[in-house]
Amino acid sequence: MSDGKAPRSRPLQATDNPLRTRARKPRDPAEPNLPLDPMPERIEPCLALLKPRPPKGPEWAFEIKWDGYRLAVHIEPKGVRIITRGGHDWTDRFPAIAKAAKKLDVATAILDGEAVVLDEQGRSDFGLLQQSLGDRGGKRISTEVIFMAFDLLCFDGHDLRKLEFTARRHLLEGLIKIRDDVTRLSEEIEADGRRLFLAACEHGLEGIIAKDRESTYRSGRLGDWLKIKCVQSDGFAIVG
Repeated sequence: MSDGKAPRSRPLQATDNPLRTRARKPRDPAEPNLPLDPMPERIEPCLALLKPRPPKGPEWAFEIKWDGYRLAVHIEPKGVRIITRGGHDWTDRFPAIAKAAKKLDVATAILDGEAVVLDEQGRSDFGLLQQSLGDRGGKRISTEVIFMAFDLLCFDGHDLRKLEFTARRHLLEGLIKIRDDVTRLSEEIEADGRRLFLAACEHGLEGIIAKDRESTYRSGRLGDWLKIKCVQSDGFAIVG
């Protein structure tokens, strides 16, 4: 959720150089010979720690920061549940996400991601998301929402939280192999963190996320994930 007004920005143009995403590796079809883990009823999310500038070093992976509602999509034998960051069941609010999750080639899974609505320039817009749900306190079913998946916490009976981020990411990329209208992969972007951040701000995005490639999935705001926002909490825009 944005903390202030977004800086004035120019819209994305057809002549702009696209940001280069990291090449995906094919998923290894061999499943690990591990005992099945119990499916968690709910997992407290890993939260990004706010920083004024991007970190340096090859140990950090970068993604665009999405401006929406944090969701955990539980795919279970009895059906799909969509749980908010606060623990509320919003499956009935996002039927399109639930329907798309049922089509994924997996028996059980928990996907971590963000529900967003995109504007005409392809940028996530929290105001549009609220409108799609009937504004604050509304209970409308959203028909415009997209689920941007950025982590995989459980997969086919295995709890992945003790795996490093790169391993979880590899499995997530194998699961979301085809982009559809509802479920999409939040791409990892190969770029210098500072240059990516400045480009994100120039194009009117909320900011970027940095993730420690070797980190396990830990609930809470512990510094494994960092967020660098184009509008800081004091309301001043980052311009360079």
